Amino acid sequence: MDEDTRYEAVRSRDARFDGEFFFAVETTGIYCRPSCPAVTPKRRNVRFYATAAAAQGSGFRACRRCRPDAVPGSADWNVRADVVGRAMRLIGDGIVDREGVAGLATRLGYSARQVQRQLTAELGAGPVALARAQRAHTARVLLQTTGLPITEIAFAAGFASVRQFNDTMREVYASTPSALRAAVRTARRTATPTAGIPLRLAYRGPYQAGAVLDLLESEAVPGVEEVSGTRGRRLYRRTLRLPHGSGIVAVDERPGTTRTTSAAHPGGWLDAHLHLTDPRDLTTAVQRLRRLFDLDADPYAVDERLGADERLAPLVAARPGLRSPGAADPEELAVRAVVGRAEAGRLVQRYGKTLDAPCGSLTHLFPEPSAIAEAEPEGPLGALTAALADGTPRLDPGADRDDAQAALLALPGLHARTVAVIRTRALGDPDVAPPGADVPDTWRPWRSYALQHLRTAGELEYS
Repeated sequence: MDEDTRYEAVRSRDARFDGEFFFAVETTGIYCRPSCPAVTPKRRNVRFYATAAAAQGSGFRACRRCRPDAVPGSADWNVRADVVGRAMRLIGDGIVDREGVAGLATRLGYSARQVQRQLTAELGAGPVALARAQRAHTARVLLQTTGLPITEIAFAAGFASVRQFNDTMREVYASTPSALRAAVRTARRTATPTAGIPLRLAYRGPYQAGAVLDLLESEAVPGVEEVSGTRGRRLYRRTLRLPHGSGIVAVDERPGTTRTTSAAHPGGWLDAHLHLTDPRDLTTAVQRLRRLFDLDADPYAVDERLGADERLAPLVAARPGLRSPGAADPEELAVRAVVGRAEAGRLVQRYGKTLDAPCGSLTHLFPEPSAIAEAEPEGPLGALTAALADGTPRLDPGADRDDAQAALLALPGLHARTVAVIRTRALGDPDVAPPGADVPDTWRPWRSYALQHLRTAGELEYS
């Protein structure tokens, strides 16, 4: 998009582009999402940025009306397999906070200087600035949804000091942490994160929540996942193994909508609650949910391409915005793809860690690969879990998908169709064609979505 096209998107308050770019107004010092309901600024006063971090780095603060930090992520980061796309997925998962820029560079196979240069050249912000913007958003969520002490929030969000936290919040939101908290009614805040952090998981375009819940319900592993309620009013719950502790998440099937959307450009959110043993895991947990529910997809691009196909056109018309679900835990998904649902349930009961405080039918965390490999080293399962424990195939958000596929195919007993499932779900590849599937090149780069349409319509079995 050139800048004139972006400005037209701003003038029409087009929610399709929320998260794809941001605009800032020089006369007010504020940056917004394209669908901001405020009066459209004059073209000569508008500047455009690829990321919120770039806008912040230029001295603009976040709009309090449209909350540009809460938009869906750019769909590019899930699609792209280059270093920038991989870096953005890793930063979203909290790698910079946990391992620093050096850790990010090591995972990408580049020097820290190369990563800095490529991100700055394309996005207008380096890894530190991108992580800083993410920390600010995490801190705002904790301030406005929990009763945690402000000092604890500073470190939970990933800041190195309270002073750094205060300075960042003033720069990004033009407000102190105390003022941000005071702006939200006390009734909307819970006492502690263990009581549940309420979240709105935003998405762009139409969203077929029912189809996603159908799939998750059919796959649910007892002890780790459950889907309750009747269709249209279901609640998905599961446990999460996280870097600093564990969590339990609940996601409501019923989508919410915003005042700034329209029938032509719909959008909204899924209501969720996170129960965390350590609030430092908030960012990572949210990103894993976004990948599981495929919330950062661009349904307009997908539907435009697939809707032009004679075979897929009626399926796309029937289910606009159908997603290709990912995984809350890539290594867990890989194990489940190999053994199936029933066997996965046995592994959970035998080797999964029991929760300190079970919640209804949720009693365990899915076992770590090392625990399974040590107890059952034979066969394809043993080979896979031993390799995952050694990090031979990397399945983290920044993994090179081709390298991961090659490493998986080299393991004894892993079939190409199983590896295709892992690449689609665990690695979030939108363009996977399983061996032997009738998938024409005209469906590229959205073949994973095309197959999801066929499965949802009952024209193709799940593998």
